[in-house]
Amino acid sequence: MKKSSAHIYNINRALKNIKSEIVADFICLDNKGIIITTNKVASMLDLQTIKMYIKNINNIELNHVEVPRLPQSKSYLKIISIPFFLEDTNTPISSDVVKKIIKKNHIFNDIILASRPRFINVLPKSDMSIIWINIWDVQSGSKTKGLINRCFNIRIFIATIHRANMNLGIPQ
Repeated sequence: MKKSSAHIYNINRALKNIKSEIVADFICLDNKGIIITTNKVASMLDLQTIKMYIKNINNIELNHVEVPRLPQSKSYLKIISIPFFLEDTNTPISSDVVKKIIKKNHIFNDIILASRPRFINVLPKSDMSIIWINIWDVQSGSKTKGLINRCFNIRIFIATIHRANMNLGIPQ
């Protein structure tokens, strides 16, 4: 972004006008969006003020301005009792199939996967699998807490979501 110091000045002026205590000190445009750092956690009013300023910048397309959000972290979950083979085939489950299952199920609304799902067959002669998923979560972990111990159906099977630990050495 050109004139980043001017943008910081204007954002801080807008925040001061609403009597906010936060101060923006850095702005950057990367391939994922606009990043603005502040000295404290921003309130919803602060985020709305910054969003309105960003939308009024002439060289930014309005449809590229997303909803502002607080920093996020990854949470790790495992899903047990999902069939390892696709229905009526000997084809093993794939990451794409797991993504479709997650997308279709209502308990995963507002959940964004942080990486590709990983899965293993429980036992060599078993048709059940364990799937590990990493999701983007708010730093308090509220999305994860809402999913732990929840169950959902896949065909005639009942899958259960459990907390998982991040395993070193395994691609997350």
